[in-house]
Parts: sequence; structure tokens; C-alpha cells
Amino acid sequence: MRLLTVGVFALAGLIFVTSFNTARGTNIRTDTALLKLSDLIRDRSHKNGELDEANSALRAEVEALAERDDGSTEAEDAELGALEKDAGTKPISGSSVSVTLADAPPDATAKLPGYPDPHPNDLVIHQQDLQAVVNALWKGGAKGIKVMDQRLISTSAVRCVGNTLILQGRVYSPPYTVTAVGDQKKLKEALAASPEIQNYMLYVNAYGLGWKVEDAEKTKLPGYAGTVDLHYAQPVS
Repeated sequence: MRLLTVGVFALAGLIFVTSFNTARGTNIRTDTALLKLSDLIRDRSHKNGELDEANSALRAEVEALAERDDGSTEAEDAELGALEKDAGTKPISGSSVSVTLADAPPDATAKLPGYPDPHPNDLVIHQQDLQAVVNALWKGGAKGIKVMDQRLISTSAVRCVGNTLILQGRVYSPPYTVTAVGDQKKLKEALAASPEIQNYMLYVNAYGLGWKVEDAEKTKLPGYAGTVDLHYAQPVS
């Protein structure tokens, strides 16, 4: 009897471990579809976009009310306008250069002799690729930059998780477009001179990663519409 009891407990333990490994913390006794993390991120991204638009509208309303009678001089207003322009909170227009980066086809093979078959990571856009484009355009004297539909400011962080871009609380999938307003010649020279972009071009030529540079004589970049509050770590007291 004692041996049988031990056997029953051992079997119960095996079933518990198997169920735990199968469920991975989820309820396996229901057929209800679980909300995928990607769906949650996409939903939050959409809500963040709506909040950005509402925030931008309220900011414009507040600024319009403040301009009615704020007691400032014309010189002070001009200085404030220049500061807002430099900070990226005001729209900017001018000639521009746009760079579009795209993943290679998933079944891509080496297009040049002597190159090995690609690893899956060789066929997708990475965070450092986008950062290289943004940094090169700033170095080329860009007066303003937007990634996808969002204006960058000094605190903007271009981050990728997997093959998706997370920018200021919103999520984007490739292809990615970076647009800079400024001197087109200098912007393109800065792109060509970037060592990081030169390395990226090796993968463009070898495996078919996407790379397209386009000029436009008149482009309007939106002002930054997100929060300007700074978040920082604090030491534990």
C-alpha cells in the first residue's frame, strides 16, 4: 500500500510538471484566445498616437490664448519662437532628403560571389542601421528630422525590439523612412561618408536589404507633439 501511495504521488507530480511546462503560466483549460503581446503593443501604440494628437491640439490652444496678452515684447516673442524652432516643437519646411530602409526578402540568398548564405539577422533592419542614418543626417546639418511620421527632438530615442521600431511610445514596422530638412548636397555627402552606412551597404549589395534615397524641394516636418517632461532615475535614499 505504501509503495502504491508513493507511485500515485510521483505520477501526480509528473502530471503537474508536464501541465506547467505546457501552459507556461497560462490557463490551458479554456479555449479563449489569449491577447498576444504584439496585439497589446499595437493597441497601446494607437492610443499613444491619439494622445499625441490631443496633446498637440491642446498645446496649440494654450499657446494661442497666451499670445493674446502675455505682456512680452516683439523681441522676446521672436526669441521664444527661435527657441521653439530649435527645440523641434514647431513645424519646419524646406528642401529635404528622405532615406527608406527595408528588410530583404526572407528567402534571399547571396547575390555576390564569395558571400556566405545569409543568417536571418542579415536580412532585417536593426536599431543601429536606423541610428546610423539619423546620426549621419544630423552630422550633415539637418535642421529637423522625422522618423516615419514623428519629429525627433533632443530626447528622442530610436529603439528596435525584434524587427519593430518603438519611437516615443508608438510602434512601427518596416520599411522605415527617415526625412531630414536641410542642404541636400551636405545631407547626402554625410550619408555616403558614414562608416556605419558603408557597412550597411555591403548587406544591401550582398543580400538585398532595402535602401532608397530621395530628394524633395519642398517638405514640411511636423512639430514634436509628445510630452516634454523628463523622466530620470533617482538614487535610493
